[in-house]
Amino acid sequence: MKDIVDQLNGIIDEGIRLRASDIHIEPRDKFVSIRYRVDGTLQYGPRLDKDAQAPLVSRIKVMVGLDIAESRLPQDGRGKHSGVDLRISTIPTLFGEKIVIRLLEFNRTLLPLSELGMTEGQLDHYRRMIASHSGIILVTGPTGSGKTTTLYATLKELNYKEKNITTIEDPVEYQLFGINQIQVNYKTGLTFARGLRSILRQDPDIILVGEIRDLETAQIALRAALTGHLVFSTLHTNDAESTVTRLVEMGIEEYLVSATLVGVVAQMLRKKPGGGRTGVFSLLSGPKALSS
Repeated sequence: MKDIVDQLNGIIDEGIRLRASDIHIEPRDKFVSIRYRVDGTLQYGPRLDKDAQAPLVSRIKVMVGLDIAESRLPQDGRGKHSGVDLRISTIPTLFGEKIVIRLLEFNRTLLPLSELGMTEGQLDHYRRMIASHSGIILVTGPTGSGKTTTLYATLKELNYKEKNITTIEDPVEYQLFGINQIQVNYKTGLTFARGLRSILRQDPDIILVGEIRDLETAQIALRAALTGHLVFSTLHTNDAESTVTRLVEMGIEEYLVSATLVGVVAQMLRKKPGGGRTGVFSLLSGPKALSS
């Protein structure tokens, strides 16, 4: 067991050294593949012997409190390693359980808005948007495009003692001082919609809904924006212009979108010549989004 513990520690430590966002532990027919996602691109790590697969999976599950006897259904858990928060996801595959470990360093400094990659004009535009006292601001883009980073930087800038800021997230990726953060828990029935309803009874000024995934959550979020709250959320669309169409397709009345949408930020990440990635942004204010 000590060898497996050391082996797993080494895999995670290498991910931290590489500043990887995710570690993929993938069972193959005759071996186990390790890959690290660095600056958005997967790269190969060590190849493990097949006989290390079962004890490695068991060790990971024990570390984050998952059911080691369950191998036929996906599982999710969380833990810590050397000051780094871990999000664990398992799925059954043809050759055994694949595991993805997401690495989130609590001690990694969250970037301010001015360092996300917006041009000076875009930053001025966005700051005018977030100065609104009510309405909804949506951040769109593909998975892994930095939407959460943008929203956390926004909340950090708006986090005054006079403001009651509450979030509902899945998962809570970083702890934000002075902000009330709620973790979605589907096992107990704490969904985005249910959590959002409860938040509205807590006298909030600013609300962050981690993601709008369904009509119920969208309706509650937009009605909150209509009744004097500033709401932030994310939505999966290809660009800023298609955001309104997506909301209407979900079943939201056009008048409600028109009355609440402050603006849309679409973003993606691109590699920098010196290493790392930076954001590429497109911003639309509400009236422009509605006229597209």
